[in-house]
Amino acid sequence: MLDAGLCSGAAADRFSRPRIAFWQRGTVQLGGAILFAILPPFAIAAAIEPLLLRLPLFAVSLVSSLLAIALGRWLFRGLVGFPGIRASYYVLPVFSSTFAVAVAILFMTRLNYSRPLLLASFGLALIWFYIVYFKLQRGPRMAIAVVPIGETDSLFAIDSIAWRLLCAPALPPGCTTVAADFDHDHAAEWERFLAECALGGVTVVHYRQLRESLTGRVQVDRLSENVFGSLLPDPTYLGIKSVADRLIALALLLPLLPVLALCALAVRLDSPGPAFFRQLRIGYRGQPFRVWKFRTMVHRAPCVAEGIRADAMTLTDDPRITRLGRHLRRLRIDEVPQILNIALGQMSWIGPRPEAAVLAEWYEAEIPFYRYRHIVRPGLSGWAQVTQGHVTSVQDVLAKLSYDFFYISRFNFWIDMLIVVRTIKTMLTGHGSR
Repeated sequence: MLDAGLCSGAAADRFSRPRIAFWQRGTVQLGGAILFAILPPFAIAAAIEPLLLRLPLFAVSLVSSLLAIALGRWLFRGLVGFPGIRASYYVLPVFSSTFAVAVAILFMTRLNYSRPLLLASFGLALIWFYIVYFKLQRGPRMAIAVVPIGETDSLFAIDSIAWRLLCAPALPPGCTTVAADFDHDHAAEWERFLAECALGGVTVVHYRQLRESLTGRVQVDRLSENVFGSLLPDPTYLGIKSVADRLIALALLLPLLPVLALCALAVRLDSPGPAFFRQLRIGYRGQPFRVWKFRTMVHRAPCVAEGIRADAMTLTDDPRITRLGRHLRRLRIDEVPQILNIALGQMSWIGPRPEAAVLAEWYEAEIPFYRYRHIVRPGLSGWAQVTQGHVTSVQDVLAKLSYDFFYISRFNFWIDMLIVVRTIKTMLTGHGSR
């Protein structure tokens, strides 16, 4: 939100280097975690039993705790850089994951370690990073300076930021980011100001990219207006992700077979009809494939809506959904058989959800650039699903596309990890299910 009556820059120095808040510094966060979560339990254990210092398990436990905290802080910093992120939601899952990985590695390598020491470090690390989060929350909102030229006034509708509208080419105190319209011609003094900011370590960003980062959506009025950079996502990450997807799916398929069998039996007992539902959907680069799901609707139930899209679309409180099917949908268990699609290379764990062929044909007729979402493999879960939920109209599909395009434009490891964490939360809360 733009502060009323504020026009920043007149009384500020022409340029001053930004100052990073104390609690935002990486050395403070990581160093504090070591002093708070590592030193006390290990020092107390060594004081109570000095012989521990000579045992290998003491060093193994110490190194494992250090690496788990360092990796957790690295992952945490990457995840909370995305829009709409409440950092408090990710402290527990991130550090639980890194300590779990540490324990798994120790178990597989058969190294001796101290469970009490690792558990103590884990608990204290959680406390420390929650303290860091609440200290940052008590601080002022992030301030971003805005160059008043071009279309930058569209940013002011985002009220999570303290916007500083510049009246002159001077950086207000406390601003570490400057937004400008790079598509517009600027006077020489503004060009010099932006160059000075960049050289001084201030982030200078195009207003459209900033708007996308803050909202988690890409403007999709016309494909030509979208700031994708290259229309082809990073081919290296695309290839690595495809291989990793298949390996993980193959590794999980065998252990999950008993669970799949029990779910299939429960579906058959709940209502007449087959256990699985197969549907033609559009996948990677527009290629059709058959998706596997547990059946959650009454077999061959009559349509509840008119038109060719009725069979393919699920409505709110759809009466065709079975009693068990409602729970399977809420927990996303109905999607688990798609591990087979992932193992076959037709899908990914993370990506835009594959659309039914009949719906995709309809959407393409209404939205000419809809097909661009097929530039990456469809996923078991995606940015639109964990952000928006289920859609039932063309207007909703347009909003969903804005999230899908945001994912494609940010196609990297970090957004995939964020979606994984958010998917777990979605499974626990049932957000967006129908």
